[in-house]
Amino acid sequence: MAANEIINVKLFGQEIGRIGLQEDEQRSSFQYNPAFLQSNALQHIFPATGIIKRTEFVQLFSQFNGETFKGIAPQFADSLPDMFGSIIFKAWLDSKAQKSISVLEQLAYVGNRGMGALEYSPAIDLAENVRIDLDEIMEILKEVLDLKKSHGQKHLDNQALINIFRIGTSAGGARPKILISENKLDGSVIPGDLEVSDEYNHYLVKLAIDEDIQYPREIVEYCYYRIIRNSGIQMMDSKLIEDKHFATLRFDRQNGEKQHVFTASGMTGWDYKDPDKSSYENLFNLCSFLRIPHVQMEELFRRMVLNVVYGNIDDHLKNHSFIYNRSTDSWTLSPAYDITFALNPLLNFKNPRRALSINGKRSNILFEDLHKIADSYTIKNPLGIVEEIQSQREELLRLFKEHEVPELVAKKIDGGLSMLI
Repeated sequence: MAANEIINVKLFGQEIGRIGLQEDEQRSSFQYNPAFLQSNALQHIFPATGIIKRTEFVQLFSQFNGETFKGIAPQFADSLPDMFGSIIFKAWLDSKAQKSISVLEQLAYVGNRGMGALEYSPAIDLAENVRIDLDEIMEILKEVLDLKKSHGQKHLDNQALINIFRIGTSAGGARPKILISENKLDGSVIPGDLEVSDEYNHYLVKLAIDEDIQYPREIVEYCYYRIIRNSGIQMMDSKLIEDKHFATLRFDRQNGEKQHVFTASGMTGWDYKDPDKSSYENLFNLCSFLRIPHVQMEELFRRMVLNVVYGNIDDHLKNHSFIYNRSTDSWTLSPAYDITFALNPLLNFKNPRRALSINGKRSNILFEDLHKIADSYTIKNPLGIVEEIQSQREELLRLFKEHEVPELVAKKIDGGLSMLI
């Protein structure tokens, strides 16, 4: 793709506009398709957060340079591979002796395979003859991890990397993840970007790598999923594959359709690494701005409490998302995701700091801090909510025992919990 070339953006089968990028990649542009504007359809697909405006004129963006948004509007940056996906992307490019790629070319490779419903064309196609073999995928992923840690050069099989790349590199986070679809009738598994139909269950799978054998992160996350559901918090159905890989249904694929989704970071342009923007107060204010139903504001409070009590300090702005409702042209809070004990319990951490501050604090959160937020956003009975969530502690320990989490790991996690009352 040549410098200054444009790329089309589609949503629900309609071309909504085009993205451009200057040759120095320091400034990007977006312009709505005039026909889409004239239709007056889907008016709130980009909430009025001051970034993408509903206008016929070309909109320029020079304020989003850096690692998080890579020079393009944050709503589109949400579609890019994140952390581990980028590692696979780089290894794949290296296998083709291609050292650099523009952000628009990355979107072209994402094409119609990304998280959410935004699609980019002209897309760069990849062959569809992909066979799902978890053992093979694990071996290649371990090679990629080893390559990342070493300073030497290592050849990785190009076709194997293509297979993993196609299965899914756009899922966020630092842990190895793939996207798959499981046929509801015969259980057959295909790459997660080939089908959207309701004949399949569409999963994001977090893979257990041998290097973590002393610390079964995926099993711990599954145990957390169980207490999350017990705590009145919505989360997509999840399961363990082969008793070690954590698989959760994708909320951006429901009822045989793609769902339009933004993270809080992508919706607002708040860099999730920026401490000045990273607060629960900002998240609650965003919910108010979007006119999220109050019952979901109450659930967000529950999520905040659970994250504090159960040691999930990695609750940053990309780990909170919103789903667009086509029928009402409005936004709702997505199901919860990526909630687990965020630190390695086998290591000693002194006073770890939270990604999202609460009442101006990132550590030593007290009930009084939570109560202040409850008062600000009219959350009823915060004491009862804390008591209900803390009551899941014994169930979490029981689940650890049931799933044979090592006793030392379970003990360390339990010691890292924050009982507020």
